[in-house]
Amino acid sequence: MENTVFSKPVPVVPVRGSVVFPHTDSLLSFGRPKSIAAVDAAYQDDRIIAIFTQREANQPDPSLSDLHPIGTLVVITQMMTTDGEIHAMVRGQHRVRLTETLSEEPYLVARVEELTEDHFDDTEVEAMSNRLVDLFRKAVNLGKSVEITTIMRILSQHTDVVELVDSVAAVLEIKTEEKQLLLEELSVKKRLEKVLEFTTHEVSVLELERTISVKTQKRFDDQMKKSILRERKHAIEQELGENDDDEDDVSEYKSKIRKAKMPKAVFDKAMKEYKRLSNMSPHNPETGYIRNYLDWLCDMPWSVITPTKVSVEKAGQVLDHDHYGLGKAKERILEFLSVMKLKEDLHAKDAKKHEDMGAHPTILCFVGPPGVGKTSIGKSIAKAIGREFQRVSLGGIRDEAELRGHRRTYVGALPGRILQGIKNAGTRNPVFMLDEIDKLGMDYRGDPSAALLEILDPEQNKEFSDHYLEVPFDLSQVMFICTANVLDTIPGPLRDRLEIIRFAGYIEEEKFHIAQKYLWPKQVKVNGLNQKNISISDEALRDVVKNYTREAGVRELERIIATICRKVAREVAANPKLKIKVAVTDLQKYLGPRKFSSQILGKSDEVGMSTGLAVTSVGGELLFVEVALMPGSGKLTLTGQLGSVMKESAKAAFTWTRAHAEELGVDKNFLKTIDVHVHVPEGATPKDGPSAGVALTTALVSAVTGIPVKRDVGMTGEVTLRGRVLEIGGVKEKVVAAHRAGLKTILLPKDNEKDMEDVPENVKKDIQFKFYDNVVDVLETALTRDPFAGVAKKKSGKPSFVTAA
Repeated sequence: MENTVFSKPVPVVPVRGSVVFPHTDSLLSFGRPKSIAAVDAAYQDDRIIAIFTQREANQPDPSLSDLHPIGTLVVITQMMTTDGEIHAMVRGQHRVRLTETLSEEPYLVARVEELTEDHFDDTEVEAMSNRLVDLFRKAVNLGKSVEITTIMRILSQHTDVVELVDSVAAVLEIKTEEKQLLLEELSVKKRLEKVLEFTTHEVSVLELERTISVKTQKRFDDQMKKSILRERKHAIEQELGENDDDEDDVSEYKSKIRKAKMPKAVFDKAMKEYKRLSNMSPHNPETGYIRNYLDWLCDMPWSVITPTKVSVEKAGQVLDHDHYGLGKAKERILEFLSVMKLKEDLHAKDAKKHEDMGAHPTILCFVGPPGVGKTSIGKSIAKAIGREFQRVSLGGIRDEAELRGHRRTYVGALPGRILQGIKNAGTRNPVFMLDEIDKLGMDYRGDPSAALLEILDPEQNKEFSDHYLEVPFDLSQVMFICTANVLDTIPGPLRDRLEIIRFAGYIEEEKFHIAQKYLWPKQVKVNGLNQKNISISDEALRDVVKNYTREAGVRELERIIATICRKVAREVAANPKLKIKVAVTDLQKYLGPRKFSSQILGKSDEVGMSTGLAVTSVGGELLFVEVALMPGSGKLTLTGQLGSVMKESAKAAFTWTRAHAEELGVDKNFLKTIDVHVHVPEGATPKDGPSAGVALTTALVSAVTGIPVKRDVGMTGEVTLRGRVLEIGGVKEKVVAAHRAGLKTILLPKDNEKDMEDVPENVKKDIQFKFYDNVVDVLETALTRDPFAGVAKKKSGKPSFVTAA
């Protein structure tokens, strides 16, 4: 325990948010009743009070237990009373400790004892004292706010070390808790070390603030200087009749506007903006916006037209060279280009030799699964007719301004993607591809598909108005081509403006030729190989197509070929003289085990399971329908994430089966004792549409009669309650998928017989097609035996219960 010099009772005054140190002068204000009473009483007596800092600053009436135990004994040197407050100048004397409470009313009185400080002089203390004085002087020079009397006392050469440390501690910019710790530290040397540390940090902060302030001031001074000089220069040049560089730049716009050969309405708008710019101060922030606007107006190809070199023969050669198969799509494109050539020849006879052929009345839309060449065939069309090609992907666009542009009132406004593409093409009549038109979105920012109505309609796009340019631009000579995976998500009014050309998936033979002619040479080159290092047998390539991919397009096929080339490249890098010919037996080494086999291979004819055909956004797919019977009360359960239309088809098939139970040789009351569960596998994939009606009916009849369904028979068609089989869509895609899966027989609605012209000839050779207009004939073919054996038939061959179509 520390030695004490004296112990005496004194008034105690709590303070908050500050600490009073010995050897320092402090101005304090007191407003609480007890504090005012204590200070007033002490001033009338010996003017001595004890100042203690509160532990919690928000305590309104603290007791002695709410105060820090160590405070400062002070002498009131001056006092002034104002309205409800006392302001007193006090000088700290000694560090004291609370020992005993004597009274709490009308103010706090306690016995305090003076604490003896551990003070000894040595060389280290002297050195630290000198360092502290230097740091304090530096802080003052850097702008630290300190009263002049305090500065003089601290910097005085006769200042005692204890007084120096307390004086500096009192003016430090640190927290109240840290100051209290300095007050409670009785070792002068340790207190000196902590004050030195705090002062060093404060000087570092002041130096950083000074550096920032100097840089900011210098930048400001430079800007002011340049601004003043620029104004003086401008005034001098005006007196001399000379123009500055800014005026030269502005005057250039006049010649650029004339060279752009704009239509008269656009020219008038541009000149109006030019006059506004020329009358503005170069420092006006709006000049940047006007310059940007004039740049766009001048850079647009108002009168630039690419001469169209339409040669139907050359176009056919280009399309055949760049793409294998796609016969119907190529034929329609060549018809389109033929019309263009005839129009061009007609206009060539007119006196207006430089006039283009006019608007194209048809907008082509390529619809098909991914990877079948929709986008690349657009590039081939542009190459075939010698025009510039521009592509804009519309997938995920939800803001109409992406197409029409933003108003000039917005910061960073730009024209829409359509006019940006026209500018980049540098011509008024490029081939413009709008990719993924079926994936446009819509939200509170507008409907982009509605904006496309004007863009794609030749009767409206002659004066297309972009929100940024606010002047009409003629889009009627642009050749627009759209692509989509599905038509369902394209709004009706927009779809009405499009001529649909369908791209079905490739069959195995087409994939083989594409891989052999395009994909293999491309990947050999991309992976740093050449035909001397690597080759592949036709049998191996066919095996890759058949057993390692199952897709409508060829993207996955290209990735698999790239895998082979990368693995060979690794071997060749280790041995450059190595020559590799990839055979069928090498495929497992490079690609692992086969990923796919025939979807019906190894399966036997099963009861209650049929094979349907479906179309998705990625092409045709097989759809297996399973039916199970169990004890119950006639309940129908549908699973497999079926859509509402498909659920209705299942219910219609269920009703037809119940209605004709007797003709099928089943007890008409059989449903009173069983439940029926219909499931379509791959339950994570949503399924919908009416075309599974035939497959659902076949599986149900097979389940209730116990007759197996032929495993190699695929079927599609909508079934009515009367047993009629109605026409469906996507015949080619479904047939191609069935061919990939290895089906041997396909059952189609009678009304779809006309669609067989779209099916490739080699597919027709491999698959037997049968057409029906009622479900009875379907069941006779799809099941392993006739379920109506023994039922009386009419002359037509139909069971007597079938309603005539």
